Amino acid sequence: MTDAIDAQAAFTGTALPEGADRLDEARLTPWFEANVAGFQGPLSVSKFKGGQSNPTYKIDAPSGPYVLRRKPLGKLLPSAHAVDREFRVQSALVGTGFPVAPQYGLCTDDSVAGAMFYVMGCVDGRTIWDGAMPGASADERRATYEAMVDTLARLHSVDVEAVGLSEFGKPGNYFGRQVDRWTKQYRLSETERMEPMERLIAWLPQTLPVQDRVSVVHGDYRIDNMIFAHGMPEPLAVLDWELSTLGDPLADFTYFAMAWSTENGGRSGVSDLDRKALGIPELDEMVERYCQATGRDSIPDMNWFLAYNYFRLAGIIQGIKKRYLDGTASSAHAKTMSERVGPLADMAWEYAVKAGA
Repeated sequence: MTDAIDAQAAFTGTALPEGADRLDEARLTPWFEANVAGFQGPLSVSKFKGGQSNPTYKIDAPSGPYVLRRKPLGKLLPSAHAVDREFRVQSALVGTGFPVAPQYGLCTDDSVAGAMFYVMGCVDGRTIWDGAMPGASADERRATYEAMVDTLARLHSVDVEAVGLSEFGKPGNYFGRQVDRWTKQYRLSETERMEPMERLIAWLPQTLPVQDRVSVVHGDYRIDNMIFAHGMPEPLAVLDWELSTLGDPLADFTYFAMAWSTENGGRSGVSDLDRKALGIPELDEMVERYCQATGRDSIPDMNWFLAYNYFRLAGIIQGIKKRYLDGTASSAHAKTMSERVGPLADMAWEYAVKAGA
């Protein structure tokens, strides 16, 4: 879909923040002293290279490394960049033993860092940017993919009420609300007319699947939004909860399943890889494992879900494209990302046709 990039090199590590991305260390320090348990200064700030949406910083201090995620500056789409929701869902999950980073505090006072932010612990592990997992053995790849499915099944088994998240989203008609939401977000950031998007906006609401379960939904569950233990296929933390809500767990599973229909290009896709040689499980094995862990007989025809997920992703990337054109995108990779909207819309419509459109 895009030219292959060495994502591992491009997205790993930190750089010094520039311009509007700079944070005022003198303002941050008192907030850390008041809100972050055990904090000892002085602190220094660098910015992670990876990630598109919410600027993410590494805060180094004698008391240890921390991660700060902030809303971008400038005019934002309604309900986007919800760092407060990220903080809330991760704080609720910490006590369940589900792999998330420790959460320290949320700051809603824009004067401290220019916009709302939260602070969490910096988990010592590795991020796998490339779904092909270069350098890993076949056994390591298989174990990693199986761990990803098992972790997703664990998320979908969390008792929403018991962890205090029953008000985290509306329980019913998840896909209807999501199609409506991403249609609105797409319209707000539209830069040109795209026929496949127009057809999808008409077709998706007419063909919604029946929802029979409610769970916490991550919203962007893929290999590079996780931190794994060094040298082991053990997930230590699931990251990037910006799109999380209560909803249909099949939304998460089928989004994860997109990797098997997306070319690799140095990112999470595995469709064009020799999966057997690499030890990457086939999608039907992942379906079976997920169903077993969540007590399902099967997953319904996946073509509708893939059409929906590619449509939603096209809407998300269109937002990045608009921010790139407006000059407010957070990442140096935003231009490359913004060129993906058309191909994603085409892919969505292809799956819609397979689903009977």
